[in-house]
Amino acid sequence: QVRLVESGGGSVRPGGSLRLSCAASGYTDSRKCMGWFRQAPGKEREGVAAIYTGGGSTYYADSVKGRFTISQDNAKNTVYLQMNTLKSEDTAMYYCAVDWKACWVGGDWYEYSKYKSWGQGTQVTVSS
Repeated sequence: QVRLVESGGGSVRPGGSLRLSCAASGYTDSRKCMGWFRQAPGKEREGVAAIYTGGGSTYYADSVKGRFTISQDNAKNTVYLQMNTLKSEDTAMYYCAVDWKACWVGGDWYEYSKYKSWGQGTQVTVSS
């Protein structure tokens, strides 16, 4: 059974940085689409970034381009989200998710219905 565990959330001031981690276990296929989503109170869950671990292709929401970087460590089965220049509007619960198809197959990378397993989430709060 696939298990995803996020960590690294916390509280930071605007302009600060955080690095989220998503550790995956329970499968052996290294080729998959790993996505980061976030959901703020009263808002829909939105795709933040994704990476195809079979080749390294990355995808970002316009709102985070140039500030967030998604990366992978296949040896550790872990995906990271480096978040820099954080803004108050980045405050949300952040989730990682996995789909066993490439990020460009079976739906757009930012569609949460594409993903098959989800982590429990880690809270990010950006406030002065």
